Amino acid sequence: MIFKFLILSDEAEKFKREIKIDADNTFLDFYQAIIDCTGFSNKEMASFFLCDEKWRKKEEITLVEMDTNSDEDSLTMDACILSDYLEDEKQKLMFVFDYLTERALFIELAEVIPGKSLQKAVCTLSVGEPPKQVMHIEELKMESGGIDLGETFYGDESFEMDELDKEGFEGLDDLPVETDSSDLY
Repeated sequence: MIFKFLILSDEAEKFKREIKIDADNTFLDFYQAIIDCTGFSNKEMASFFLCDEKWRKKEEITLVEMDTNSDEDSLTMDACILSDYLEDEKQKLMFVFDYLTERALFIELAEVIPGKSLQKAVCTLSVGEPPKQVMHIEELKMESGGIDLGETFYGDESFEMDELDKEGFEGLDDLPVETDSSDLY
């Protein structure tokens, strides 16, 4: 069985890739196909996220095993077979390629082709330039017009900046401050 994926970006309007890959390949094989067709470096951290129909992240499949304190096993690209996690056309994924700023490519399983197989993943459509792989905070601020520190920035419309000191750090002024004079120079 072959999976055909459509890959888009919310940053680069004209960017579009289609990749066909055997359903028995791993997410690591799919990762490598994305790296190859975008020109991204394989030196950066990346993850796939299985998403619901509204692009909400559900399950993460990482490039390398993360040291987590949870009871859940971490899923790694080299151990996860595509067909074990994907089966329906229109299934959505995100490929987070810039961890610092959570920038991602949006992927949809466009077609499932039964009865066929591929030895190696192939990019069947390549249109436009991909987004820049790594964007520093300063560039992000300039591109987006700055970070919105409005009233909904902290996730609560009734949030007031004064509350931070009153509730979260109450009593810290009374703590003794120890200073080692060698730290001053």
